[in-house]
Amino acid sequence: MNILLGISGGIAAYKTPELVRLFVKRGDTVRCVLTDNGARLVSRHALATLSGHAVRSELWDEAGSIEHIDLARWCDACVVAPATADVLARFALGLADDLLTTLFLALEPSKRVVLAPAMNTVMWEKSIVQRHVTTLRENGARLVGPVAGQLACGEQGVGAMADLQAIVGAVDG
Repeated sequence: MNILLGISGGIAAYKTPELVRLFVKRGDTVRCVLTDNGARLVSRHALATLSGHAVRSELWDEAGSIEHIDLARWCDACVVAPATADVLARFALGLADDLLTTLFLALEPSKRVVLAPAMNTVMWEKSIVQRHVTTLRENGARLVGPVAGQLACGEQGVGAMADLQAIVGAVDG
């Protein structure tokens, strides 16, 4: 299966090289799209090495390719982990000003979409975030998590990114 892995700027991004490894181990082809904030938290080189493909982050390139359309057509499934409150909002509202949000908007309805939210509990519980989640689910996205646990800020609560195996499994189920 062709998996497009979008990585946004939540601290859980540090787990994504292992997520790539799990997909590759089961025979999937993985291409990664990294947001600017995601790039602050995970190494492009680690992602490229484990996936075997260059990591994409730019909406515009020198060759004039239409990366967001090409990637949206190439993938069988789009997985976004972590999916921050910001990226969930942008997806739900159709705001598209970078490679990840633009290719999300270009996904055909037949494509599988798996979102793995990760954020502080207070953020997750906000009514506006929950409205965006409802919109995304109504439009066919499958959400995995967040789960209760120790958060990066040291607090306990719902907001931790789901187990990596659960994310992988959600692509099939």
